[in-house]
Amino acid sequence: MALATLTQPTERTYAPISWTFFILMHLACLGAFFVGVSPVALAMAAALYLIRMFAITAFYHRYFSHRTFKTSRLAQFLFAFLGATSAQQGPLWWAEKHRHHHKYSDLPEDLHSPIQSGFWMSHIGWVPLQKNVGTDYRKIPDLAKFPELVWLDKNHILPPVLLGFTLWLLGTALEQFWPALGSNGMQMLVWGFFVSTVVLYHGTFTINSLCHVWGSRRYATKDDSRNNFWLALITLGEGWHNNHHYYATSVRQGFFWWEIDVSYYLLRLLGVLGIVWDFKQVPAHLKSKQILTKHQLN
Repeated sequence: MALATLTQPTERTYAPISWTFFILMHLACLGAFFVGVSPVALAMAAALYLIRMFAITAFYHRYFSHRTFKTSRLAQFLFAFLGATSAQQGPLWWAEKHRHHHKYSDLPEDLHSPIQSGFWMSHIGWVPLQKNVGTDYRKIPDLAKFPELVWLDKNHILPPVLLGFTLWLLGTALEQFWPALGSNGMQMLVWGFFVSTVVLYHGTFTINSLCHVWGSRRYATKDDSRNNFWLALITLGEGWHNNHHYYATSVRQGFFWWEIDVSYYLLRLLGVLGIVWDFKQVPAHLKSKQILTKHQLN
């Protein structure tokens, strides 16, 4: 009995493949010192950071996790595929883990609460844990009914591999046909994929690790979620985290006009184009309800 107990995985047991993948992604960024840099490589890295951050914030988060608007089945899959190029696993895995977070926010069961487990574990350490490997499709029946999303979720490694290969091909073509740009295949791969993806990791993860400890609280939520202007900028609007935990089904996380929410603005543009529709908003009378006083904030 004692031997059996010793062999049981603990709460902090890491999945070797997941942890190795994270380490290799970060180590690959060191290739930047060997391949050099060019304006076109930097521009590609920045563009892919912004495009994929939008896919994560607007679709992985606001659509798949919270269903704050509607879209077509085709657009649903295409944006899910785009989000998957971020190498943050599949859309169903992401949604299932995020819904769990909201159910137990800052409680012992929370997967990534800095209040419960500190900065490191809430920022990145929770992702490659053995207990977080795989998707429990029973918890997301509204999404699991789409076989193409389940397929993408189970083959989530394909989109980032395809993106990396495409960037290498693009860089190789630029080197051959437009050498004045000073780019090449390996440079485009390192900057456009590895550096951009790792920066995207840490931008996304700051909402878990920092937005529950750093910022202001407008609403008396049951957790310790915070609003943070600077994190809202780098995550295209996700930094209005106290707003979000107060009314999670609102497509707009920057509730007031001065709260910059780029993902919401882009979703409105997609709405004009007829790609998304039926936006859920926070009711006007709830915006001013339960606002914390300065005394309560202290």
